[in-house]
Amino acid sequence: MVNEAGQALFHVHNVSKIYCMGDVQVNALRGVDFDLRAGEFVVILGASGSGKSTLLNILGGLDVPTSGEVFYRDHNLTAAGDQALTTFRREHVGFVFQFYNLIPSLTALENVTLVTEIADKPMNPAEALSLVGLEERMQHFPAQLSGGEQQRVAIARAVAKRPEVLLCDEPTGALDYTTGRLVLEVLERVNRELGTITAVITHNAAIAGMADRVIRLSSGRIVEECRNPRRIPPADLSW
Repeated sequence: MVNEAGQALFHVHNVSKIYCMGDVQVNALRGVDFDLRAGEFVVILGASGSGKSTLLNILGGLDVPTSGEVFYRDHNLTAAGDQALTTFRREHVGFVFQFYNLIPSLTALENVTLVTEIADKPMNPAEALSLVGLEERMQHFPAQLSGGEQQRVAIARAVAKRPEVLLCDEPTGALDYTTGRLVLEVLERVNRELGTITAVITHNAAIAGMADRVIRLSSGRIVEECRNPRRIPPADLSW
């Protein structure tokens, strides 16, 4: 990565999001303010319904706020149209979701290759799979892989286009403790070796220990933001 260490790349200013469900208004986010800096690992923590998935979708250009502004470098995402947001997602963002969304008829290598074919300066697909420890599983189909292996393919797919930002929505939510910890080790390695801004949203407070910074959401508001004095290796986490 060529980012200056610690440079603020994302600026989120007074962001609110209101969903209208019939006659009912749901305030998913209320006046959220924070920055994301180059190379940092951030955990966005909150219970179900706290607004964390909405926030992640706005950061990734999958949704837009009702009010407030989101800037990525010099891109004003709140003023961007659909085509500009598509370009932003393609060029700058990798996504990892709770469910792996792999194409079942393609091998692990082919699933990753699909993304590299539309990226400007992609990683070699085999290199991406090696980064997540799947050198020996490249020719396996999703049905031949464990849940943790499928999630690691999904991470390889996300990082193969060399995104500056990796957004992870409950990446261990469908996994047992041992497998989830392996996936967190992969995310930590990607952040450390590639310098990718990594934001993980989770309801699991134990994961917060591995972050540079923790942002806690409740009822759509940031209620706490703190910096860890040191990052705890995923292998030392327990829940």
